[in-house]
Amino acid sequence: SIRFDFVENAEIKDISSIDAKNFHINVLGAKNMTMSNIKIIAPEDSPNTDGIHLGRSDGVKILNSFISTGDDCISVGDGTSNLHVEKVTCGPGHGISVGSLGRYGKEQDVSGIRVVNCTLQETDNGLRIKTWPSAACSTTASDIHFENIIVKNVSNPILIDQEYCPWNQCNKKKASTIKLVNISFKKIRGTSGNKDAVKLLCSKGYPCQNVEIGDIDIKYSGADGPPTFQCSNVSPKLLGAQSPKACSSPVTKLPQ
Repeated sequence: SIRFDFVENAEIKDISSIDAKNFHINVLGAKNMTMSNIKIIAPEDSPNTDGIHLGRSDGVKILNSFISTGDDCISVGDGTSNLHVEKVTCGPGHGISVGSLGRYGKEQDVSGIRVVNCTLQETDNGLRIKTWPSAACSTTASDIHFENIIVKNVSNPILIDQEYCPWNQCNKKKASTIKLVNISFKKIRGTSGNKDAVKLLCSKGYPCQNVEIGDIDIKYSGADGPPTFQCSNVSPKLLGAQSPKACSSPVTKLPQ
């Protein structure tokens, strides 16, 4: 509904977007842009109604905003660097996502993504990084940090998915060539909407490097058992306490 293309040194504030047909706000090629007090609302069953989608942008801040949609609250596309997200309430929707990455050729690296002091409620995913197997490029996503996040009945609260392949549009037997480096999830607490509290499914061709997990406390009270913490092709560095216990559960595949 609203596009900001190649905007530099700008402040966008006090905007509401209701029931967009597609992405509510699309940001492309921005530099040094601050968005604050943004309110975005769409039905939770409305497809492709991403709240704010960014690509090829540097130095964007998203602050003090409320996003409730049928897709990602915030989605980070290729070529994004130095993004700061703080005090955003997200939900319902599909959470805060880096990616998907690797679907197209000539994608650019992603770096310097920081999401802090946010609340996610009733979302289908929480904090998510997603890359395609049989990727069409070999880019790197690095320095991605999530800290001090509250989750309330969020399915898949913490998720790295390097086998992201909606509608089976790819060859899953070919490992993702997107490299994930310097990733952290710290002080994430609350409740999960399913038993998959933490799922780190990294590429077997390019295992995730330097992943830190610190002070995770995610509860789940469903009938199908206690919450799980799954790891594949990653050996995270552990800081503080983790509940559920880190990398303690057998790996199950994600439904597509």
